[in-house]
Amino acid sequence: MRTLRIAMAQINPTVGDLTGNRDRIIDTIGLARKAKADIVAFPELAVTGYPPEDLLLKPQFVQDNLRTLKDIQRAAKGITAVVGFVDKKDLLYNAAAILHNGKLAYVYHKILLPNYGVFDEYRYFRPGHRYPLVTLKGVTLGVNICEDIWFKEGPTRSQALAGAEVIININASPYHKGKGKERLKMLARRARENNVIVSYTNAVGGQDELVFDGQSMVIDGKGKLIASGNQFREELLITDIGVPDRNPGVSPARSQHFESIDRVVLSERPAPGRKPLAGRKIIPSLPACEEVYRALVLGTRDYVRKTGFRSAVIGLSGGIDSSLVAAVAVDALGRENVVGVFMPSQFSSRESREDALGLAKNLGIKYLEVPIVQTFDAYLNTLRCEFSRTKQDVTEENLQARIRGNILMALSNKFGWLVLTTGNKSEMSVGYATLYGDMAGGFAVIKDVPKTLVYDVCRCINKLEGRTVIPKRVMTKAPTAELRPNQKDSDSLPVYPVLDPILKAYVEDDKAFRDILKMGFDRKTVEKVIRLVDSSEYKRRQAPPGIKITPRGLGKDRRFPITNRYKSY
Repeated sequence: MRTLRIAMAQINPTVGDLTGNRDRIIDTIGLARKAKADIVAFPELAVTGYPPEDLLLKPQFVQDNLRTLKDIQRAAKGITAVVGFVDKKDLLYNAAAILHNGKLAYVYHKILLPNYGVFDEYRYFRPGHRYPLVTLKGVTLGVNICEDIWFKEGPTRSQALAGAEVIININASPYHKGKGKERLKMLARRARENNVIVSYTNAVGGQDELVFDGQSMVIDGKGKLIASGNQFREELLITDIGVPDRNPGVSPARSQHFESIDRVVLSERPAPGRKPLAGRKIIPSLPACEEVYRALVLGTRDYVRKTGFRSAVIGLSGGIDSSLVAAVAVDALGRENVVGVFMPSQFSSRESREDALGLAKNLGIKYLEVPIVQTFDAYLNTLRCEFSRTKQDVTEENLQARIRGNILMALSNKFGWLVLTTGNKSEMSVGYATLYGDMAGGFAVIKDVPKTLVYDVCRCINKLEGRTVIPKRVMTKAPTAELRPNQKDSDSLPVYPVLDPILKAYVEDDKAFRDILKMGFDRKTVEKVIRLVDSSEYKRRQAPPGIKITPRGLGKDRRFPITNRYKSY
């Protein structure tokens, strides 16, 4: 039995911060070396941050990334490191540098490039075609990147057939609800199929709409999880793996890509005896609602801080959506950096004011009250002649929302607070929001959280805190925008337990109209929901970015034309 000590550097890079990313990588290499690790693996594109998008079209950015890699290379003495970066030959490649004792030993180019959902890798990169097999301390390693391990006949298969005993896979794998279980199932299958140990290193942190949840792990050749890291938190996960003296895997002669294998010998002598690590760490996955909450907190914290803001302001309505956004903001930024603003009109209820104020007290945030009654009257007076022969309708409702949006943006301009909008996925899907009103702001925290899930997460917050953070009445009263007397969301929309499954079927699963009807929903209801979704694309296109939580969010995941006459019903 040979032993290899692997360190998985679950770090939080920032896109474009080459110096900061370099320093974080070099510091982590030092920690891994101090722990006597044989090899330390960093996430995909750790040097540039992921995804760098059109920064890759700037030649200087690519050259600076290459110079940064050389700094890291010089620091990688006395250890082997696998570092994600952008390589440039004639074209660009999503690459992994294998650094050994201060030298560049090999560069692997990612072979399977994802080009679906939030991924655009074919826009920038070209696929590689060579497969490295690296001998380190007498153990044969295959190195590949993210998508390369997701397919049965991908690079992992070729490397295992050619003799790899351990696969080092580096990733920037974005989060969505339940993604961790999908990954574990897939990695266990790859390990069993190929009789290899899999080391899976994932990034952590927020980048615009995306959150990377970490949860790096090691799977043995039988598909058993033997070590795993935390979710939504940076850490250096170090584990000793035992590699049998003989790998009873499939004969290398069967590899269809054997001619494309590059063999790199770094050290053939097995690692010397050393004090074993004190047991392996397996961190259980978080419950679903807590997982969503932690993703929202991390995504909000990194978006606010990485874009240069320090504080946030939220329009409090006394409803559940703004309550959730405020709770997330406090956990992400600290209560001293969050301001809640209640902006009552003549339609605002006493209960809404009490609940908004109660939430602010529970969270310990600064609370402002800015009535909009006089401003609303002034708008109506200004438009009196133009509106004189019309009846009041949604126009007057939207005026109130736009006044509130203006107030929040004025506070943002004056004090440098980032406006966090409070619309959820159910509302954004059907356009139940006011353009330049409640949609106005810098970041849409719960843009991809369906209304029914909003309730689940709020209950989870109270449970996690062991106290009432979100007032109980907020979670029991009927949702309302309070823009006209006795208004309820259900006046305009199906109730959310009906609306959300229809939206999931149509927006996330792309189910046909007839298939949604087969789920037991009323024809007129389904037609209405689909019509609202299709006609609201122009609104969504102008909405702030928000955190991807579901398998198919309302940002990069779903790209429909605004001008579109196709009808599915």
